[in-house]
Amino acid sequence: MGHASKATNDQTIIINTCAVTNEAVRSARRSIRLARRDNPDARIVATGCAVQIDPNSFADMDELDFVLGNAEKMQRKSWAFDAETPRVRVNDIASITENAGHLIDAFSTRARTYVEVQNGCDHRCTFCIIPYGRGNARSVPAGEVVRQIAHLAEQAVSEVVLSGVDLTSWGDDLPGRPRLGRLVKQILHGAPNLPRLRLSSIDAIEMDDELFELVTTEPRIAPHLHLSLQAGDNMILKRMKRRHSREDAIALCGRLHEARPEIALGADLIAGFPTESDAMFENTLALVEECNLAYLHVFPFSPRTGTPAARMPQLDRKIITARAAHLRQLGQNQLAAHLQNHVGKTADVLMEKSGQGRLADFSQVQVKDAKNTRPGAIISVQLQTHDGTRLSGELAQ
Repeated sequence: MGHASKATNDQTIIINTCAVTNEAVRSARRSIRLARRDNPDARIVATGCAVQIDPNSFADMDELDFVLGNAEKMQRKSWAFDAETPRVRVNDIASITENAGHLIDAFSTRARTYVEVQNGCDHRCTFCIIPYGRGNARSVPAGEVVRQIAHLAEQAVSEVVLSGVDLTSWGDDLPGRPRLGRLVKQILHGAPNLPRLRLSSIDAIEMDDELFELVTTEPRIAPHLHLSLQAGDNMILKRMKRRHSREDAIALCGRLHEARPEIALGADLIAGFPTESDAMFENTLALVEECNLAYLHVFPFSPRTGTPAARMPQLDRKIITARAAHLRQLGQNQLAAHLQNHVGKTADVLMEKSGQGRLADFSQVQVKDAKNTRPGAIISVQLQTHDGTRLSGELAQ
């Protein structure tokens, strides 16, 4: 989709485009046309992954004043517009190799701060267009990351989330090729006042031994991982060009649950990948229970122009829709069972907004008598019930 923001001082509207699906690109174009219709005199700039991948088609849109690539949008000089400014500035993203500290600019809510420590991806899954929009994998050096997070901890930030396009590839482009576990250990040591560190989506096959040890033994690391699994059938995984098998996924999840029983696992899963048979889909359903997944992020397969999967034999859209619905329902059942395990217990809740927060394992919580509690505060809550989506409780006495 396209995200538009408008500056009131000089009437500049920025559309940040997404390229994950063809529908996302269409949505970006609609946003651009609507922005021009509603703001005829504004300067309109398009950037983001869809622009990076197909700059010419956006350059052909009369509604746009300027078109910026993903590298260009991070440069201050790109936003100084004058009569000499080129209308289209999109360079080859694959030529961007720096691991500059500007990547680490954090995105913060009042409850948690997201710190991007990695960008780009060197893998070429057959369904994914993102590497062509974000370029090759680049890492922020550990020293920069630790300094930033230590500074956030000094400002009383309660939770930091490490993020990246391919987070577990962090370090592959740095001297000595350090692994993500090393970075996490340095963060914990360098920011001793940080209450909670969380990892965003990771590639299960790239979880190094040091990271596994930290995730399962360090109480300041949130007991929650979101795994990029995508499917539960080995043939489909092979056709996706994934690097793990269903057996790898089941083994890792089993080890994680055994080493840290309170950990909650989530996963991305694609329903209706090309050539997926009923039996193959059943393997994905079975994987959800065998891995004891608490959270599912389900994607109905959508062919993305330019990817190998778009050229494979496609399933009927009705089948894809039905399978996605089936997976989502299973996900709801898994989440309800996970939440039920918390009922009757007392746990710490990181407040996000008035009366709402999350446990360390990312379970949502409605706190009845905490409407005046500031976002970012960690409070003790007696968990009493759940509605299948979130827990509810009251301040512990």
